Amino acid sequence: MSTEHGIPLHDLLDFEFVSPPDGSTAAEVRMPIGPGSVGPTGNLHGGAIATLVDLASALAAAKATGFDLQRESLITTDMHVRYLGRPRTDGVVARSSVVRLGRQLVVVDCDVVDDDGHLVAAADVALMVVPLRRPLAAVEETALEPGEGAQ
Repeated sequence: MSTEHGIPLHDLLDFEFVSPPDGSTAAEVRMPIGPGSVGPTGNLHGGAIATLVDLASALAAAKATGFDLQRESLITTDMHVRYLGRPRTDGVVARSSVVRLGRQLVVVDCDVVDDDGHLVAAADVALMVVPLRRPLAAVEETALEPGEGAQ
């Protein structure tokens, strides 16, 4: 189970998943409900759910398309999340599956359920495979190790 992702937000939310095999059209990601995922009222934050949906959908799309991480990027172009209820357990799971696999556009459905199977959210997501682009200068500067300069 992967828990270190190299993406600070994913690490903060403590996502847990096993990368699906190449060619798979489905993925699951679990998120424990903890300090990083709740809002000021103590309830699960909608932004945490949306981030969970985004990752589960991207995993399914990436494995289904077999995109090349060295040459391409997978970006979310559209995401609609319907918040349907509160979780009744201390964790939620996003289950995503590819609905339509095009050459560039991938459409994914994703349900978020608590550990007892109670539906918390339902989403549809569109992702696009695009050529890899350089990061923004401000992001690139913060990603450098101490002592490294911009190239």
